[in-house]
Amino acid sequence: MKRLVVFTGAGISAESGIKTFRDSNGLWEEHKIEDVATPQAWVKNPALVQEFYNQRRKNLLEAKPNAGHQAIAELQKYFNVQVITQNVDDLHERAGSQNVLHLHGELMKVRSSGYPELIYSVKGWEVKMGDLCEKGSQLRPHIVWFGEMVPEMDNAIELVQQADIFIVVGTSLNVYPAANLLDYASAEISKFYVDPNPDLVYNFADIKVIKQKAGIGLPDLADKLIKELFN
Repeated sequence: MKRLVVFTGAGISAESGIKTFRDSNGLWEEHKIEDVATPQAWVKNPALVQEFYNQRRKNLLEAKPNAGHQAIAELQKYFNVQVITQNVDDLHERAGSQNVLHLHGELMKVRSSGYPELIYSVKGWEVKMGDLCEKGSQLRPHIVWFGEMVPEMDNAIELVQQADIFIVVGTSLNVYPAANLLDYASAEISKFYVDPNPDLVYNFADIKVIKQKAGIGLPDLADKLIKELFN
């Protein structure tokens, strides 16, 4: 089976009602990023950070995978598919994707603030101050905050280097180091970029741009790839 790697960003989840990273006013749900998504924010006001992510989970539980997520999962029947996502939601998994690498953590998980190797799934949407790991440390969101290392980055690079087909969906390629992933794709492979506002990728001469939302562009691209496979 050919190895197909799909790199997804906020645009694909926005179509399911998950708000994108920042609104036009530079705020995230009326909060400054530095107040809810940094290690310093956790030290300064952990209760605010906890509540912010509680609300994100509540929103996520009301959302459903869209046609873009489902198209990626459908491709597993024909290709060895690996998803690399900047998104912290679980919509890829809920659509049926089996191999998903989360670069920036997972919203439906928490980890120990004192023992980061202790990671737990969240039941429901609420995590409270006073909820502790088995060793007595406060549980925090299992999210890679600004200023923290991206532990899965090396694994993501390796996956991209091994790809026979590389699809980028719904990301502005503005958030680093993840935005560098396109640089690691072989010049010889097929590359596609699905996004209604694909300005940045015009710098890459060998990538085919599909100027559509994920829910439209991905099902069409999946059909074409499957037909080409059997020609």
